[in-house]
Amino acid sequence: MFGQHKLDYLGHVISGEGVQPDPSKIQAILEWPQPSSQRDLRAFLGLTGFYRKFVKGYASIAAPLTQLLCKDAFHWSEESQIAFDDLKQAMMAAPVLAFPDFSLPFSLETDASSYAMGVVLHQQGHPIAFFSKPLGPRLQFASAYVRELHAIVAAIRKWRQDLLSHKFTIYTDHRSIHELMSQTIQTPEQQFYLAKLLGFDYDIQYKAGNSNVVADSLSRISESTQGQCFILSVPHPEFLHQLKQSLLTNSEFLRHREVIQSAPTDHPDFSISGDFILFKGAIWIDEKNPFIPALLHEHHATPLAGHFDVKKTFHRLRPNF
Repeated sequence: MFGQHKLDYLGHVISGEGVQPDPSKIQAILEWPQPSSQRDLRAFLGLTGFYRKFVKGYASIAAPLTQLLCKDAFHWSEESQIAFDDLKQAMMAAPVLAFPDFSLPFSLETDASSYAMGVVLHQQGHPIAFFSKPLGPRLQFASAYVRELHAIVAAIRKWRQDLLSHKFTIYTDHRSIHELMSQTIQTPEQQFYLAKLLGFDYDIQYKAGNSNVVADSLSRISESTQGQCFILSVPHPEFLHQLKQSLLTNSEFLRHREVIQSAPTDHPDFSISGDFILFKGAIWIDEKNPFIPALLHEHHATPLAGHFDVKKTFHRLRPNF
């Protein structure tokens, strides 16, 4: 126990304000000696990586160190020492993350450079979690548009259970994303990424230049203009609203929801989220629901869906329904 705080089994300190890393673990990170081998470095990155969701820009800060883990690549340099010290300071400055409030809308701020991507999930300006990772060789040579799409999709998949039945806003500093739901799909990459956004209710807003304070704080050319925010794209997934209406008049759904609400501990895989029943994070629909053909049409026959075959359509639906 830490006064009014308590330590959970994952090594997080929980208080009324939110959750933060265990101070004893942070102290151990600050006192960690300079690694003399890949094994020592891997242990250090393993400990800091456990708390990476608290660190803005973890992947970018740790990139010079992770590169040393490649075969025969361990050579401690000035750049390595700077990254080592910067990562310690970042861990010490890790903010308290707020608990999610599912009565409030979520927001995602995304950014992707030529070597890494980063996202922050927040509500009312307070961070809930950070997410960052380096990009692979293929994405490093992809267009900025594709990298930005990848960052958005990766973030939504990361927090899919939180975002699936709630409306949220995506903030991006890439102007072309404003045509996300209205542009003509011309490339396999567009079809691949946009198909993964089916079933989510979101707005897209543009934040110019360095006003877009995102999870990874990735380096970009500074702009002299002041940051402004414009709503550029507002998709409306009508089939989700229609699904909600059909469920509220479905006797099987209402009976199942009542059973779950009356004895939630007897149904550990089920939960109630808004107007939906979730089974292991996916929307539950009984097998005789008359709305199933509409879902199949939305995920197969629309221009965005792309008329994929049975197997691909099934795998597209399975994570969310």
